[in-house]
Amino acid sequence: MKTDKDLRAADLLAQRLYDAGCRHAFGMPGGEVLTIVDALEKVGIAFVLCKHENSAGFMAEGAHHMNGAPGILVATVGPGALNGVNVVANAQQDRVPLIVLTGCVDATEALTYTHQVLDHQAVFRPITKASFMLTAEGADTIADKAVAIATDGRDGPVHIDIPISVADARPGPVEKRRRAKVSAVVPADDDLTLARSWLATSKRPVMVVGLDALKDDASAAVLRFCETQNVPVITTYKAKGIVPEDHSLCMGGAGLSPKNDKVLLSFVQEADLIICAGYDPIEMRVGWRDVWDTETVNVIDISAEPNTHYMHQSSLQFVSHVGRTLDAISNGVAAKSRWSDGKINSVRKSLTSAFAETEVWGPGTVIDICREVLPKETVATVDSGAHRILLSQKWSCYAPKGLLQSSAFCTMGCAVPLAMGASLIEPDRKVVSFSGDAGMLMVAGELSTAAELGLKTIFVVFVDACLALIEIKQRGRQLENAGVEFAKHDFARLAEAFGGVGHTVGSATELKAALTAAQDADSFTVIAAVIDRGAYDGRI
Repeated sequence: MKTDKDLRAADLLAQRLYDAGCRHAFGMPGGEVLTIVDALEKVGIAFVLCKHENSAGFMAEGAHHMNGAPGILVATVGPGALNGVNVVANAQQDRVPLIVLTGCVDATEALTYTHQVLDHQAVFRPITKASFMLTAEGADTIADKAVAIATDGRDGPVHIDIPISVADARPGPVEKRRRAKVSAVVPADDDLTLARSWLATSKRPVMVVGLDALKDDASAAVLRFCETQNVPVITTYKAKGIVPEDHSLCMGGAGLSPKNDKVLLSFVQEADLIICAGYDPIEMRVGWRDVWDTETVNVIDISAEPNTHYMHQSSLQFVSHVGRTLDAISNGVAAKSRWSDGKINSVRKSLTSAFAETEVWGPGTVIDICREVLPKETVATVDSGAHRILLSQKWSCYAPKGLLQSSAFCTMGCAVPLAMGASLIEPDRKVVSFSGDAGMLMVAGELSTAAELGLKTIFVVFVDACLALIEIKQRGRQLENAGVEFAKHDFARLAEAFGGVGHTVGSATELKAALTAAQDADSFTVIAAVIDRGAYDGRI
């Protein structure tokens, strides 16, 4: 099918993104991207003006997690594009389909003009799945390739650099090209027979579930498998909720907290069968490297891509659809009792006990109260830092994507914009952001964006005037205190200055009252929870 001859190259690109389900783009405009912004708006993709490109990318990610469509980041030439480097690298490691649109100076112009001229492709190529230079005649094809590559296998970012004259060019009628949908793959019969035999004879199986299972929309299959075969499930942090965390076979998330991993690693090492269901170990810390020996335990690895990470090895490796493969392995294998002597329940109790609250006030109490007061379906986001380690354990998820974070790249300043992107897509759903005070300071200007968008997001800030996790590491190495302290700031007044509601709390009673008020507020709310220095000691 040929396109309208009057369409600009930018219109062809925008139309393909709209067809992919995109309804919002985020960024800061410059002269070089004005045509792109115009094309996006005309096709029905609203452009959201942010205060920094890094935050814009995280808002795009938050939107993606709610509607499933690729996120769109728009950045102008030079400094605008480079401001987005962190969030693009984050998208690569955290498996986020992000379409990165940058404006650039025309090639002929760049031969004799140096102002802000930069090779964007050289910058973005190492941190994306692909980088394209848009051409007028190839705009539709490049757009289709970008969407396909961003969402093929493990999701990731794709960059398109757009010269000013190309965006405005009208190439005339062009042939639309749309790649056929890739069919789901299941393993060969011989391998399935072997996998079934291992499952049938296993007395102590464990399943470790990760991001690939979310990509395959395999939540129902994972739950069906664990219930039918009585297999306990451990998740990575981004896969939390794929089995509801109040389920008797759910062991919760792993790979971040030393306190938690001490319990779960011991449990995994007792297993006689390990099933890695979409387990992408990019989220895991070094303690999860080579934690099993395929000479002594059977390991089935089901993933979107072959194992080139070498964080672990397997006895059988399936590059196939997670849900369909689990169903195929389970098919014909009779259910049986596993893990005798109440081991599963004992491990669950140990984890609960390890993170049980003993203090009237502190970061753990703040998390527990928020989880208690806010609705079960609340979406939470969390910034990097000591509070993330604690919250990732204590915040229970009952459905996938109930907790959003930068778990592979571990970027500070992500929680606020992630929450804003989620709120924009689902305005009637409660969304709460958890930030350290340093993380909030990185992105505080985006509170003005929250006001401009009319968002009712709740932003919780842990206020201890310290980079707590780094300070813990500093003390652990017996180094002098340096570079981790800063002044305490009034985040409640900051919220009010930007048009929101602010609360400063220092007790459980005050926090409950603030959360209750926040749920009825007509604007965003910042709740500054003041905690003591050293409040995370021994907790994570």
